[in-house]
Amino acid sequence: MTTSTRGADKTPAVLVLEDGRIFRGRAYGAHGETFGEAVFSTGMTGYQETLTDPSYHRQVVVMTAPHVGNTGVNDEDPESSRIWVSGYVVRDPARVPSNWRSRRSLDEELVHQGVVGICGVDTRALTRHLRERGAMRVGIFSGNAIADDGTLLAKVRQAPEMEGANLSAEVATKETYVVPAIGEKKFTVAAVDLGIKGMTPHRMAERGIEVHVLPATATVEDVYAVNPDGVFFSNGPGDPATAEHAVSVMQGVLARKTPLFGICFGNQILGRALGFGTYKLKYGHRGINQPVQDRTTGKVEITAHNHGFAVDAPLDKVSETAYGRAEVSHVCLNDNVVEGLQLLDQPAFSVQYHPEAAAGPHDAAYLFDRFTALMEADRA
Repeated sequence: MTTSTRGADKTPAVLVLEDGRIFRGRAYGAHGETFGEAVFSTGMTGYQETLTDPSYHRQVVVMTAPHVGNTGVNDEDPESSRIWVSGYVVRDPARVPSNWRSRRSLDEELVHQGVVGICGVDTRALTRHLRERGAMRVGIFSGNAIADDGTLLAKVRQAPEMEGANLSAEVATKETYVVPAIGEKKFTVAAVDLGIKGMTPHRMAERGIEVHVLPATATVEDVYAVNPDGVFFSNGPGDPATAEHAVSVMQGVLARKTPLFGICFGNQILGRALGFGTYKLKYGHRGINQPVQDRTTGKVEITAHNHGFAVDAPLDKVSETAYGRAEVSHVCLNDNVVEGLQLLDQPAFSVQYHPEAAAGPHDAAYLFDRFTALMEADRA
């Protein structure tokens, strides 16, 4: 990605998809060029949390909500230390942010962090195209980066694909850090950072859990060096088929029968650790309005998602694995994609979505209580 100082609002910009479809608009954020996988997010709120979610590393996010930037940018809501999206696409950016917590406009923040974006494009048409053709590589070009269409398309087709990408180590912490329990400390959890969001250890801390956040390169020995009552595997970017190290570490945890909880990428890692395959979804699930059924209770939840890969596990039977019986615990009601797994013979489970839910909804917050209950039962 290359960037330069932002110029006038009417600076032209071009979005080029790898199948040759082109959208023309105006520069939004930094000027220059950027590449990534084009995906769309259906959330109407929470754009600041979306931008700073490490799971969006190397993705160009298209916002389906037509008006973005209304509440500006504050210093309390980021989910990590920086913006991770490689590009940003909106239809109508807010001219003036209006919120008592706002410190600067979204446009200013994109410029400050060097994120190339585009506005003034028909995001509805773009989303329909991605729903029909699937997520694909894309480039955004503005200002001096604009060239003839053929040259830009060639650049897009030279960009790396998401399938086969091993990205967790690029977004994870390099050094272990500790998030202390809020109030009385009840448990210690080792959290393997594959692209963790800041709200996740906070949700555990609210329940009296001291969270030791470990790098993606952590070994089984590193995990157990903190004497954990439970082990957590986080969300993160990339293709789970490349995550051999994380799978090996999780298998080490399963062998010890330590209470285990995984979300998003962690769900895919559990699937692979149990012997299931994974596959790339046509366009994935992203946004804060995805309906999921908890099959253990029958309850339907509205949930926050960001994933382009899924676990290939049978929905209609209990599976025998090297670690005991396993079953699909949650399923997406839109397309029957596996949204959760659980072991029946030891304390381990996972979900494919974001129960920490910053910026919402909070239907799935109970899953942190379920993890706590597993650790309580294991200690008893």
